[in-house]
Amino acid sequence: MEKQELQIYIDGKFYPKSEAKISVYDHGLLYGDGVFEGIRAYNGIVFKLEEHIDRLYKSAHAIMLNIGIPKKDMIKAVIDTLKKNKLQDSYIRLVVTRGVGDLGLNPNKCKKPTIIIITDTIKLHSDNDAKEKGITAMITWVRRDAIDATSHEVKSLNYLNSILAKIEANNAGVEEAISLGRTGYVCEGVAENIFLVRDNIIFTPPSSTGALPGITAQVITRIAKKMGYAVVERNISPTELFTADEVFFTGTAAEVIPVREINKRTIGNGKPGPVTKRLMEEYQKVVRDPKEGVPIK
Repeated sequence: MEKQELQIYIDGKFYPKSEAKISVYDHGLLYGDGVFEGIRAYNGIVFKLEEHIDRLYKSAHAIMLNIGIPKKDMIKAVIDTLKKNKLQDSYIRLVVTRGVGDLGLNPNKCKKPTIIIITDTIKLHSDNDAKEKGITAMITWVRRDAIDATSHEVKSLNYLNSILAKIEANNAGVEEAISLGRTGYVCEGVAENIFLVRDNIIFTPPSSTGALPGITAQVITRIAKKMGYAVVERNISPTELFTADEVFFTGTAAEVIPVREINKRTIGNGKPGPVTKRLMEEYQKVVRDPKEGVPIK
């Protein structure tokens, strides 16, 4: 039997992937004017769906974008898209743009937002053993935008800051980039939060650096504290990363992924550390807990 083409949700209707289109006058395309969320479904449970929807609406509020439908309807739209595609495990990309306007900047010309829901798969690293071996990273010259500019605290469609850092990582032959804030302290990865471990204490940068308040990061913090680890949020210098016992990224797409090398400095013994491995194991249990998300059926 021929596999059904993925169906994409756009403004309340479904379109085959090959036919899913938006206007070239959409401000999301013309100006990166919009917000988005990456969400995952595991074994029929959409992990932290309500929390992701809350963050989407907060991001929209911050840029004065009226999504136009209540949260409960957005949750239903995500579930309906997964059902339409008969998916129990999926990566979900939910995008809300300012909508169709003209070629000018004025957002008042955009009368109605565009809502897009894609349910598919995602693969961040070419190496299938990345989580077992850890990945390589570098500190990029591309500083995070200041918190009074296009801060990554808002999950907007303006990701050029991260794209430039990723290009540098690609050109350097490493798998990920780490961005610093304007004051030179560690901020985050291009699309992940970052943690380091020293003497069994876990450290992570504060959102005041411009980092996104990550939902996965919050879950990992909760898990770590439940396991008895102290988790400290404070400024972290690049040298502290180089000399850490362990370093790992967290994110919806990345989940929990160890870092074995930064700027050619080996982290710890060059292998995923015991704290990271324990957190990875516990995280995989939590994401499949029905109490931690919204069921598809």
